[in-house]
Amino acid sequence: MPRTSQRTSVFTESLIREMSRVAARHGAINLAQGFPDWDPPAALVQAAKEAMDAHRHQYAVTWGSAELRAALGAKLARFMGVPVDADRELVVTCGATEAMMVAMMTVCDPGDRVGLFSPFYENYSADAILTGAQPVHVPLHPPHYRFDPAELRAAFAGGLKAFVLCNPSNPCGRVFTRDELQQIAALAEEFDVWILTDEVYEHIVYAPHRHTYFATLPGMARRTLMCSSLSKTFSITGWRLGYVHAAPEVIAQARKVHDFLTVGAAAPLQHAVVTALNFPASYYDGLCAEYAESRDVLLSYLDRTGLSYTRPEGAYFVMLDISPFGYASDVEFAHWMTREIGVAPVPGSSFFANGENRYVRLNFAKRPATLHAAGERLLKLRR
Repeated sequence: MPRTSQRTSVFTESLIREMSRVAARHGAINLAQGFPDWDPPAALVQAAKEAMDAHRHQYAVTWGSAELRAALGAKLARFMGVPVDADRELVVTCGATEAMMVAMMTVCDPGDRVGLFSPFYENYSADAILTGAQPVHVPLHPPHYRFDPAELRAAFAGGLKAFVLCNPSNPCGRVFTRDELQQIAALAEEFDVWILTDEVYEHIVYAPHRHTYFATLPGMARRTLMCSSLSKTFSITGWRLGYVHAAPEVIAQARKVHDFLTVGAAAPLQHAVVTALNFPASYYDGLCAEYAESRDVLLSYLDRTGLSYTRPEGAYFVMLDISPFGYASDVEFAHWMTREIGVAPVPGSSFFANGENRYVRLNFAKRPATLHAAGERLLKLRR
């Protein structure tokens, strides 16, 4: 048998999805993979049923149905405060996962260098490798996950083609300040670098922090490819609906990449989600308030364990310091915790470039009852 490609040998399967399988095997509460344990809004579910009954079963336009792009463009314009051309500046993808792959393949060639903050969502490094690019990691220093401007400048000066920015950040929950984003923007301008943003948690930001869309910074609209999805905002992670928003000349190229990757996202679900994109502002306020309450429930239990953690500013993850347990391997600890405590985390090493073993990630995208049940189990950690 001929050997498989070299690129597939330099990264592993997702530890996040692996821990979901471990949780199921041990009957543990899954706080590893980031998906909610409740249904989407009833109006959205009803819209999906109606789309099926309306015979929306065949291909939509490759880069997204016209009605979805129109609704999405209007929603983006409302929150970003800038006009969006739905016909020329959007391509609908199969989730933000495909959106980032499309963005990276649109702007990078084999051998290019792609900058990433570390810790990072595990897909980014794999995306770079699959593109043929070389990941370049810039540390966000725990426990507050701030970057060193000198280290960031050194990475840009080393010859980046693109830089990936997840804001709010998965896994550490950082919401980058406007000043920090302007520092990144200045470097992008100075060194002529594309910025690929992952902004899927744009509506899950906790006061007093605020989300700034990178493309709205002066001069950044022309060099930003914004990747996002509807999964987290509307609790439909299984629907796999994402998008790339960028300048028309960039989207013209991105549409070609998307076409040959997946052809298109599910047609009936594209039709259905238009209903959600027309929800009033109160929906987004309620979403953030519910996640803030869930965050406080989980953190109240972590406080009682006496363990250290970083308070999330956005998204729905918390990084927990497990160094007091003395494990040399956070993967080994995560399996022990799932088996013996009954709560499944993600080993933090899956997010770091430097072999960091001090952390696990927990997610609180769960109902209060689930979090209370998990919290009671987590209290056993203080022993």
